[in-house]
Amino acid sequence: MHVTSKPAILYFGTPVVVVSTINEDGSANLAPMSSVFWLGWRCVLGLDASSKTTQNLLRTGECVLNLPSEENVAAVDRLAMTTGSNPVPQLKAARGYRFEPGKFGLSGFSAAPSETVAPPRVLECPVQLEATLAATHGLAEDHGVLRGLVKIFEVRIQRVHVDEALLVPGQPNRIDPGRWRPLIMSFQKFYGLKAEELHGSRLSSVPEEAYRSPESIGAK
Repeated sequence: MHVTSKPAILYFGTPVVVVSTINEDGSANLAPMSSVFWLGWRCVLGLDASSKTTQNLLRTGECVLNLPSEENVAAVDRLAMTTGSNPVPQLKAARGYRFEPGKFGLSGFSAAPSETVAPPRVLECPVQLEATLAATHGLAEDHGVLRGLVKIFEVRIQRVHVDEALLVPGQPNRIDPGRWRPLIMSFQKFYGLKAEELHGSRLSSVPEEAYRSPESIGAK
């Protein structure tokens, strides 16, 4: 039986992304987030307007979207409740966040140079997407209290780095979903995916190449 409910948040489950950006002093910032989705070679990110990642992305127009697997969960969790902003924004301070300038050292992740953007990639993440900012939008602009608190970023993927263990054998441009074990955030808790396919998919009868974005053909 269904009942009317008012959950504080509606995070029903999305993949975790560790976003790397460049600070004003040239150092790197890392931030885990999960308000994200992809269409073609475009990605949409929802970020706190006061966060260091937001400031860096607006200033430089570049980032790397590092996709952790289930195996990276401990490192991702070490980044939780930290911010690269000093002083800590009021809303984050009220939630217990603390300033941390050395995100790579804290997490145990290793920095790897990118090829098309300045922010580094996270070596341990099986998927790394170099990206540039395409557009910025507001969220809840129709609400007097919420207006300005969240920024929506549309980024364009420039280069994709994938652990070859995730690829379909003999097909360097196709990822095997049966091998990819993304880290999932659902209502503030970490989850993974079952290794087995749950049910046959009629949609999978359409070749993946039928969805290829023209942007991926001309990517750097």
